[in-house]
Amino acid sequence: MEADPTIAAVQPKVLSENRRGYFEYAGASGGFIDSLGYPFCRGRILQNIERDTGQYESAMPIFWASGAALVIRSDAFHAMGGFDVDYFAHQEEIDLAWRLLLSNYKIMSCPKSIIYHVGGGTLSYNSPNKVYLNFRNNLITIIKYLPKPDLIPIVSLRWMLDGLAGLRYLAKGEFANAFAIIRAHFYIYGHIRAILQKRKDVEGKYTRQPLSKLPGVYQGSIIMDYYLRWKRKFSDLFPS
Repeated sequence: MEADPTIAAVQPKVLSENRRGYFEYAGASGGFIDSLGYPFCRGRILQNIERDTGQYESAMPIFWASGAALVIRSDAFHAMGGFDVDYFAHQEEIDLAWRLLLSNYKIMSCPKSIIYHVGGGTLSYNSPNKVYLNFRNNLITIIKYLPKPDLIPIVSLRWMLDGLAGLRYLAKGEFANAFAIIRAHFYIYGHIRAILQKRKDVEGKYTRQPLSKLPGVYQGSIIMDYYLRWKRKFSDLFPS
């Protein structure tokens, strides 16, 4: 960061305190996003968390730096308006990262720095409230930042895929998690004016870019690749 003033934020390698030798869900070795706005990490795709064998040691540009542990320039943080307080928790760092990228800042992963993270401190990993916030906040974020030509197609696909996720929870008997997705969508319906105002506020401050033009974006769908093509590791998506 001292050598390159365009780097606004850096995250370390995030390893699990409770499951030594594995990456931690919240950040792993850097945050990425796919073409539909689903976040994932170098070392964690959906629920599949990889063992750290030194496979992701290079410093590289990423889409988002984990809120579990990051260093960020205070002037950039305040210039972006900080975190969106309506998020409460989960994915607020992705929302901030999107603004930084649209402002031509870079975000980096620095795996030579390592922290051990106790995950689930705010909400346990099996908490329906965690499911609710992740689905809700992710939808708010893509509505805020996607360019107009991409907004309706991507949101429509997300509605369908979120519905499939809900059916999967039902099939597993996880009724509270299925209901959490429904709650997330009804939040969007009930607060659509406020969310569209957030979108309008973005319009006045940033020039929107298609996801394909931003760093740290996988041009495919991690949902399709994970379940249909059995791509469960970051290296499956980005072969070296």
